[in-house]
Amino acid sequence: MRLLLLALCLSLLLLQGRLWISSEGIREVRQLRAQVTERTEENRMLAARNAALEAEVQDLKQGLAAVEERARVDLGMIAAGETFFQITPQPPARNDR
Repeated sequence: MRLLLLALCLSLLLLQGRLWISSEGIREVRQLRAQVTERTEENRMLAARNAALEAEVQDLKQGLAAVEERARVDLGMIAAGETFFQITPQPPARNDR
């Protein structure tokens, strides 16, 4: 009976050692949970970006105002009847004495 009890205690200690000390135990569970948290945050950010892009695509499909705005900003479009004024900064005055 003592030999059986000793064998059970020894096997319990070995299993607990594997659980707490080995790389396949608690450490791996913690690492996996940290990875899940990181991936969840990354997925949340990507979902927000995708939603913004989807809204922009829908806006471009539905109206000309968004297309016109894009053309003005990206391509420098000037509509008929508009006058374009370009204001350039004045270079600093040189003080030659």
